[in-house]
Amino acid sequence: MRTGMRIVSLLLPALSFVGAAAAHAQQAASSPQPARYELSATYSYVHSNLPPGGCGCFGLNGASFEFARSFGSGGFAIDGDVGVEHAGSTGSAGDSLTLSSYTAGVRYAPHFHMPVNPFGKVLIGVAHAGGSLAQAPNPAAANSGAAFASIVGGGLDLRTGSHLAIRLIEADYLVTTFDNAGDNHENNLRINAGVVFRF
Repeated sequence: MRTGMRIVSLLLPALSFVGAAAAHAQQAASSPQPARYELSATYSYVHSNLPPGGCGCFGLNGASFEFARSFGSGGFAIDGDVGVEHAGSTGSAGDSLTLSSYTAGVRYAPHFHMPVNPFGKVLIGVAHAGGSLAQAPNPAAANSGAAFASIVGGGLDLRTGSHLAIRLIEADYLVTTFDNAGDNHENNLRINAGVVFRF
């Protein structure tokens, strides 16, 4: 009898430890963990204006690709974004323009326990302009190879699985600083939608 009680008294702490560990593992499994890496591919529309200011507005269509790596236990991530958009005709002159942007910075996405999750980001980098609008004698020719660019924006992702989400919308304020015979400052609105792969 004493031997049985001694065995039980020795096993009880071990069983308690195993039970607590199992409960902790189950709780961790039921709580969605933030993805460490994300890769998105989206359709991109940019609303821009002809220099030197004013609005002879036009649209560019293309794609953007984004790579993010989260760090820490919060919602912050290092973010890199590459976008390429093209317009075959801009304004009455019918000049073409291909706008490429290469930016990196920080993104924040709070971890809400719901299918739709918001995010915001701030990125800086460079932009490149190609096409007849960026060639001489047009004023953007001087620094069309590399001009300062920045992106401030955010959007909404709809989680459809542990490794896949739909980017419902992303709206970005894209600033470029190409020479334009005016203030050398272009204010662009970029809208994205597409898919996000998480792993």
